[in-house]
Amino acid sequence: MTITRTMLTLMSGQDHRLMRRVQRWRPPRWVRVWMLLATRAGNGWMWYAWGLGILALGDRNRFMAILSSAFAVAVGAATFLALKERIGRKRPCEIGRVCWVSLLPPDKFSFPSGHSITAFAVVTPLAWFYPVLIFPLFFCAISVAASRIILGMHFLSDVLAGCLIGSGLGYIAVLAFQ
Repeated sequence: MTITRTMLTLMSGQDHRLMRRVQRWRPPRWVRVWMLLATRAGNGWMWYAWGLGILALGDRNRFMAILSSAFAVAVGAATFLALKERIGRKRPCEIGRVCWVSLLPPDKFSFPSGHSITAFAVVTPLAWFYPVLIFPLFFCAISVAASRIILGMHFLSDVLAGCLIGSGLGYIAVLAFQ
């Protein structure tokens, strides 16, 4: 894990500069509402709603799409729990407070973003099997990922790593179950 720690150290300067800018920013009300809703939706219920919609309205690929997403999410959860514990990076909200939000983080560590891993692990297989849904699916995933930065729960590098890990796991799940 020394390579990961070295990389995080190199990225920390940029991450901390962006964090300070985000913490000084007073977003308009609609952005605050959008980010709070996105982060709450990213706790799971939005992904269940997408899954139920696919099951109810999908074609013969619906079970493969849901199975691929579920597998990617399960592996993603195990991955982010293990990485967070091993790397132990502090969250931005521990370093400085975002003045307009008082959310408590779901766990102690920051790297990588579990919300981002989950979001992209869900939408990558669903978008693969249902390309007509690619824009609304990725809009939801990107909204969840952005909310984690704007709400002070994660650094940009945490979220980017989560997006890459989740997308990769989603793609691997599609290949495994197709």
